[in-house]
Amino acid sequence: MQVELRHSPSYAVARCHLAPGEQFQGESGVMVMQSTGVTVSAQMQGGFMGALKRSALGGESFFVSTFAGHPHAPTWVDIAPSLPGDITVMEVTPQRGLVLTRGSWIASEQGISLDTKWGGAKLLFGGEGGFVVRCSGQGKVIAASFGALDLLEVPPGQGFTIDTGHLVAYDEGMQVQLRKVAKGWIQTGKTGEGFVMDIQGPGRVWTQSRNPTALVDWLTTALPFTRA
Repeated sequence: MQVELRHSPSYAVARCHLAPGEQFQGESGVMVMQSTGVTVSAQMQGGFMGALKRSALGGESFFVSTFAGHPHAPTWVDIAPSLPGDITVMEVTPQRGLVLTRGSWIASEQGISLDTKWGGAKLLFGGEGGFVVRCSGQGKVIAASFGALDLLEVPPGQGFTIDTGHLVAYDEGMQVQLRKVAKGWIQTGKTGEGFVMDIQGPGRVWTQSRNPTALVDWLTTALPFTRA
């Protein structure tokens, strides 16, 4: 599968070019448009329990859509995330897996397996869902950011600190440590910050300039209450 990124960086769309008979998996509802000859089916990747865990805990859809190209002709599918922002294509190998935060995964090649894993209690208390999606296998993973997307190549022995809501993905095996940004619950409330992650290299880290949780919090206070 060849991926062509269009309309970056603010309203990115990924056009997935499929060879005859080629397939890929995508988040439910991710398709924008497609060429004639593409068939779409919904399935529970990893069985019922795997799909339930990914949906309830990982923030992804219960059913995963499988896009299959025409058996005798090349085809294409345009996909895009729900929130405005950028899209990136990540390579996964058996030696280097990926960890994606809640809602970042939008599609991947057939050789990629998705599994929801516990990302730490502080992610849960920080409003980021507590769980992350682990991508393993061989192939391309397509992920989306809310706002601008940055890729940081972190050398061995170096690192940085990031608010958990601005984290998109990182290489599996990197050293990560979750902590409160300020000591004590009162201080955390005063600063308006929640939890941060200290990340140590070597490895790749993808970040986003906007925080989806902050958007939800702002909408909750700005919109009028719905009356029954």
